[in-house]
Amino acid sequence: ADRTQRPAAGILLLAGTGCSTRFGLPEPASEQGSDIVDLWRVLFLVAMAIGLLVIGLIAWSVVRYRRQAQTQGDGEPPQFRDNVRLELFYTAVPLVIVAVLFGLTVATQRRTTHTEERPDVRVDVTGFQWGWRFHYPEAGVTVVGDSNHPPTLVLPAGRRVGFALASTDVIHSFYVPAFLDKRDVVPGEENRVDVTTTRVGRFSGLCAEFCGLDHARMAFTVDVVPPAEFQAWLAAQQEGRTRPPVPGTAQ
Repeated sequence: ADRTQRPAAGILLLAGTGCSTRFGLPEPASEQGSDIVDLWRVLFLVAMAIGLLVIGLIAWSVVRYRRQAQTQGDGEPPQFRDNVRLELFYTAVPLVIVAVLFGLTVATQRRTTHTEERPDVRVDVTGFQWGWRFHYPEAGVTVVGDSNHPPTLVLPAGRRVGFALASTDVIHSFYVPAFLDKRDVVPGEENRVDVTTTRVGRFSGLCAEFCGLDHARMAFTVDVVPPAEFQAWLAAQQEGRTRPPVPGTAQ
C-alpha cells in the first residue's frame, strides 16, 4: 500500500508546486526580487509551452507513423529531401523566441543591477572568515558577528538600500534568498548592489560562495522593520543600547 501511495503523493506535491504563481521561487521581499520573479514566470511558461509542443509532436509521430509505410519497388519508403517552408519556419521561430527572451533578460538585469548615487540608506558590508560586518556610515553604527554569533542586518521597509560589498580575505557571496539576488564579495574590489525592501519581516542571509572551514556557519539575519522603528534602532545603537529581537522566523 505504501508503494502505491508514494507516486500519488509525489504527483500531488509536484502539482502543488506548479500551481504557485512563482513556480517554486520564494515570495520576494524587494522590488528587484519581484522583477526577477516576473522574468522567471515568462521563462518558465515559455519552456513549459515548448516542452509540451515537443512531447505532443513526438506522441503524434508515434501514433501517426506506428505502422511501416508501404515501400516502393526498390524496397525504400517514399523519400522527402527538403521542405523550404518548414525549414524556414523552425529556424525563424526559435530565433524569435530567443531574441524576445534575451531582450526581457537584459531589461530585467538593467533594473536589478542599477545603483543610485544617493540611496535612502547606505550599508557597508564586509565579509571575512567567517562572519559579517555591517556598517551604517551615515549614522556611525557598526554591527559585527562571527560564525558563533551571527549578526543582524536591520533595514527600513519601503526604502532603497545601497550596499557596498568588500572582503578582507577570500571571495565570499552576500545572499539573502528573499531578495532573490546575490553578489560576490571579492577582496581588493568593491561591489555594489541596491535593494528596495517591500515588506516587513525577518529573513535569513548567508554566504553563497565556499570560503573555508566554517563557510556553512557564515550566516546572518535580516530584519526589515518600519522606518520609524529603524530610526529608533539606530538611535539605540548610537547610545549603546541593544534593540530587542523582532518577533518572527527567518524566511
